[in-house]
Amino acid sequence: MILQSWDKLPDNMRTKEVRPYYDLLKKHTFALILKRCFDVIMSLLLLIILSPVFLVLAVWIKKDSEGPVFFRQVRVTQYGREFRIFKFRTMVNDAEKKGSLVTVSADARITAVGKKIRHVRLDEIPQLINVLTGDMTFVGTRPEVPEYVKAYTKEMMATLLLPAGVTSEASIQYKDEDDLISSAKNPGETYIKIVLPQKMHYNLNAIRSFSLGKELKTLGKTLKAVS
Repeated sequence: MILQSWDKLPDNMRTKEVRPYYDLLKKHTFALILKRCFDVIMSLLLLIILSPVFLVLAVWIKKDSEGPVFFRQVRVTQYGREFRIFKFRTMVNDAEKKGSLVTVSADARITAVGKKIRHVRLDEIPQLINVLTGDMTFVGTRPEVPEYVKAYTKEMMATLLLPAGVTSEASIQYKDEDDLISSAKNPGETYIKIVLPQKMHYNLNAIRSFSLGKELKTLGKTLKAVS
């Protein structure tokens, strides 16, 4: 979680657009250490507490449709590093080969069980594994697929100074994102040109006003939003 020195950042992040965000976060080095400690302790505790839920959902998913229990997709996290995200599978097997990278409302690829667990975001809880390993953090910019990261502006690259997040203010504001792009002729293009810039407004603002207290509030708002 501790920031690398400026000279060690990837070339596409060492820009004048990213520098102000880097300098702001550098002032919060101790808070970033505490943030990582919180991530490790809470993700480990929740993985233990929620292990019965994992088992029940795993059996439910396997009985409902063919395919693996987990959906593993390549996403992008801190410094542009790629990793494989853990999610419970909510779509038919090999769904990425049968449609867009983004999911729209009433997507035919979503399974019966998938529709139910997506409604209350239970498909996201395996990301606790990603938080424990350091690929993700509880609060931060949601991880995008490499194709969409290529569409980032120079300023948007500042969001990669920190690990990708399970939730964020943008996630709360756009929790019904599927509905927003469901009527688009090209969901992927609509996401890149309209939805992504709007979400990045919240993500960049979160860096500008970074504090552990604010992140705890975001976690509370997330729990309220999915309850």
